[in-house]
Amino acid sequence: MSESASPVLADGAAIEDAAELFRKARRVVALTGAGVSTPSGIPDFRSEGSGLWSRDEPMEVASLNTFRTFPDRFFHWFRPLASQIFNAEPNAAHKALVELESPQREITVVTQNIDVLHQKAGSRKVVEMHGSLKTSSCTQCFQKLESRFFLQKFIEDGKIPTCPSCNGILKPDVILFGEQLPHMAWQDAQRAARHCDLMLVAGSSLEVLPVAGLPMQALDRGAHLIIINNTPTYLNVRADVVLMKDVSTTLPEIAKRVIHG
Repeated sequence: MSESASPVLADGAAIEDAAELFRKARRVVALTGAGVSTPSGIPDFRSEGSGLWSRDEPMEVASLNTFRTFPDRFFHWFRPLASQIFNAEPNAAHKALVELESPQREITVVTQNIDVLHQKAGSRKVVEMHGSLKTSSCTQCFQKLESRFFLQKFIEDGKIPTCPSCNGILKPDVILFGEQLPHMAWQDAQRAARHCDLMLVAGSSLEVLPVAGLPMQALDRGAHLIIINNTPTYLNVRADVVLMKDVSTTLPEIAKRVIHG
C-alpha cells in the first residue's frame, strides 16, 4: 500500500478478498482463539494484563500439578473465570461463523476456547482443543457430570465442587498446563485441516503448539488462508488475506458480503 493510500480502502479490499475466498470455499476450517471470546467478556487467561494473572504465574496456577497438590489455590483463581464463562453469551463473531455455513459450504470450528459459545451460537461442527467447562470429572470415581448442576453454587460460595457419589474433587474438563491435548480432538482437527480448501484463523496469535501448526497442514495441501487477529502471527507472510482488526466487527462484515454480495 502506498503512503497516500487509505487504510479504510485497503481494509475494504481485503474484506472483499476474504469474502470471495469464502464464496468459493466448500470445506472451511475456522481456527478460533481467545480473541473471538473476549468481546463476550471472557479474558484471554494466557495473556498478561488480563487481571487473572495479577497475582499468579499462569504456567503455575493453571497447571495440572497445582490442581493436584493445591486445589484450593487453583479454584480460587478459577472462580472469576468460571463466573465470566457461565454468564457469557455469543457475540457477533460467533454468530457470523454460523451465518457463513451453507449447504454448499461446510465449516468445522476448531477452537482453543473452553466456553462453549460456538455451540450456543449454533455452529454444528465444533472441535474443542482445550476441552470445555460444560462438563467436569470426578478425580476419584471418574464419573463425568454436567457442570451446570454445581457451577452456580461454586461461583456463589467458592467451595471446591465435589462428586455427589464419592465426594471426590471435581475437575473441570479443560486442558491445564502439563496436560496433553485430547487425542480424538487432535485427530479430528488434523483431519479437517488437511482436507479443507480454506483455513480461517480468527482471534488467535498462533503461539500455542501444536494447535498453532494446523494452518501449515492446510497450506501444505493447497488451502487458502485468512487471518483476522489484532496482533501479528508467524503465518501473516503466508496468508492470502490478513486483517489486523477486531474479529467481532470484521468477521460479520465478511459474512454480510458473502451472503448479500
